[in-house]
Amino acid sequence: DDSVPYRICGGLQDNTNWVGPSQTNSQEGILNADWTEIGGGDGFYCVFDPFDRDLLYAEAQEGYLHRFNTRTGEHKDLRPEPTEGQPRYRFHWNSPLIGSRHEKGTMFLAGNVVFRVTDRGERFQVISPDLTANDPARTTATGSGAENYGVVYALAESPRAPGMLWAATDDGRLWRTRDGGAAWTELTAGLPAVLKGQWLTQIEPSWHDAETAYLAVAAYRFGNDAPLIFRTADGGKTWQDAAGDLPRHGPVRVVREDPKNPSVLYAGTEFGAFVSLDRGARWTKLGGLPPVIVDDLAIHPREHDLVIGTHGRSLWIVDDASPLAALTPEIAAKPLHLFAPQPAHGSYRLRGWVESNGGAVYRGENPPEGALLTAWVRELDAEPVKLTVMDAAGRPVANLALPGTPGLNRVAWDLRPTKDLLTEYGGEGTRKLVPPGVYTVTVSRGTERSTQSLTVTIAEGIETR
Repeated sequence: DDSVPYRICGGLQDNTNWVGPSQTNSQEGILNADWTEIGGGDGFYCVFDPFDRDLLYAEAQEGYLHRFNTRTGEHKDLRPEPTEGQPRYRFHWNSPLIGSRHEKGTMFLAGNVVFRVTDRGERFQVISPDLTANDPARTTATGSGAENYGVVYALAESPRAPGMLWAATDDGRLWRTRDGGAAWTELTAGLPAVLKGQWLTQIEPSWHDAETAYLAVAAYRFGNDAPLIFRTADGGKTWQDAAGDLPRHGPVRVVREDPKNPSVLYAGTEFGAFVSLDRGARWTKLGGLPPVIVDDLAIHPREHDLVIGTHGRSLWIVDDASPLAALTPEIAAKPLHLFAPQPAHGSYRLRGWVESNGGAVYRGENPPEGALLTAWVRELDAEPVKLTVMDAAGRPVANLALPGTPGLNRVAWDLRPTKDLLTEYGGEGTRKLVPPGVYTVTVSRGTERSTQSLTVTIAEGIETR
């Protein structure tokens, strides 16, 4: 959501849905007590209410949508049900639920049809016919509901075009509407041969062009472990391969386009997350992430953090992924480049009481304090790469070093003077936070230099150590 710090909401297998902060003001990190359970059975999609930060919408299996109030604890079931005498709707174990980017307060939910959900989840309207093949031999299930088949599995709204929705089914059908569901066009016939009849896993409409979209398909159910990502630039009439050089035996679960740069893509596979800077021709694995299934990816619109949801290894955040979006071929051709840093907010993290849970204390890391400074280094060189921070009067306040390895290099400045610029005996003596203001950051190696401005704000408070 757009809280400061922003919150993340998601589901756990067999352990309901939860909401928690992306960071805390505690030196202990992000603990159990910082997370709130918001109901469900198995947990799936979640949506924040755009008007009331206390309200969240979440799911249990088979489309059991509910609204939860984190302030009062109110829980209300909201799954759409047919009128008396009408056939029941079919819902997948993991039913798509999305909040509209164009109609605040509107959500879209999918079963075998697509629903428009309004009035805090209280009202629903069927806005599509049955979009599946509706084969009785395959859609009748007598088990737990996990066997349900013949449903819309992927649902997405265009960020560019109000009223444009894409829907894909587990039995290989692809649809689009341009008018909020009044009329739907089937695009199945134009799909590449390798996708015919496949379980269509995820759709990503472009942030930059309404006619462009990406389709990710994990085809392992039919014995195909290849990574399958395809891009259309003409509204689904034709498709081009965008899987490039992804590992040959890593099915793709999700693909996302960067909101700032259409050439930058992120992919979640069965064995980790990858990034491409050239629309899928070449891919690089994101380091530091375990070789785990990546079910979903989200890019925070304000912070430009990349949030990664895994199946079995919790949530991960790549803090400030904007340098990836800014790494154009022109910048990559430079020997050295400093990317514009995000404004930095300084405060003293508090040391408080840790919730006692016996041996079951789960601790997530906070992002590093201060400013993240990221530089591009084109080539290896014996000359060291230096970072210098100066105040508005041109006085140095921090001298930092970068590894200088080819590629993206990053260092976190804690908004304190570095030791070499302090007077050991006399003067300030201690490393207090620098005053708020605009600072100049320069990266240099030999005669090469690149400079950016950094805005620093400092929270008022008491330092506790």
